[in-house]
Amino acid sequence: MADTVISAAQAHALICAALTASRTSTDNAVSVANALVGAELVGQGGHGLRRILAYAAQASAGKVDGFATPRATRSRPAAIHVDAAHGFAYPALDLAVAELARVAPEQGIAIAGIRRSHHAGVTGLAVEALAEQGMVGLMMSNAPAAMAPWGGSRPLFGTNPVAFAAPARQGPIVIDVSLSKVARGKIMAARQKGEPIPEGWALDADGRPTTDAQAALSGTMLPLGDAKGTALALMVELLAAALTGASFSADQSSFFDDDGPPPGTGQLLIAIDPKAFGGVRAVARFSEMAETIAAMPGARVPGARRRELRAKLARDGIPVDAALIDDIRKIGAA
Repeated sequence: MADTVISAAQAHALICAALTASRTSTDNAVSVANALVGAELVGQGGHGLRRILAYAAQASAGKVDGFATPRATRSRPAAIHVDAAHGFAYPALDLAVAELARVAPEQGIAIAGIRRSHHAGVTGLAVEALAEQGMVGLMMSNAPAAMAPWGGSRPLFGTNPVAFAAPARQGPIVIDVSLSKVARGKIMAARQKGEPIPEGWALDADGRPTTDAQAALSGTMLPLGDAKGTALALMVELLAAALTGASFSADQSSFFDDDGPPPGTGQLLIAIDPKAFGGVRAVARFSEMAETIAAMPGARVPGARRRELRAKLARDGIPVDAALIDDIRKIGAA
């Protein structure tokens, strides 16, 4: 249970202090802090402050290059290659979003592939940023192997999230799903808190259902939708890694410790300018669908809850564990 509350600004400052004390540039620390505070504000704490202990350890050890500068190369009129240079994913994602928002209105559609990257956090934030600029956004990322192909026993795919956002009058429609039944960050958070996980989330290293978070992290995640989930994870693997030149999930080191080489993950982002496919009418139709869903008793438009939660937490503060805040402060003061 959370036992203290801090403001978004305080959380941002804590993250920046911990990272700049851990061989990370100020610009990169700010980018990471923006993403992690953004995760907290939409209720995704497993991708928020709880990541700092591992991030700082990896930057200090050189597993992630805290001083890396991502580079973008436009190889075709609508194709952008981004090299994250084994740095944090967020500066590379910021660069990709900026390039896509510039190129998509010129071309109607644009695609950015990121290689030599790292943990992409809440993928919905990147596509939401595109939607706020009037674009339709689609993103996928691979991650260290945590799921076996359906019927198999060896982890081959990551949790490989997929996110989508579209602009609408009420605010962006945002869909953000992990292809495992839950994001692996939730299991990491349970391990840090010393709490069990629900049965049905993961298997241990021997393929048995487990409620032990550490055993789950050593085993495999169960896929969303059984065989359909692993089929989609394969699709992400091919597009986010094979296409971009990134490492396959099975060849990546862990996001959770400072052992081994950089993970070298990959991300793929696509931006579509709705004006190229029906002008302003396209956005009106997105809005019409959202309004139809919202008018249905008990139904909720994806993206609506995150806007409500963001406004509440920005106003009232972010609930966090005091012990975690103390650990982050110690890193920043070292």
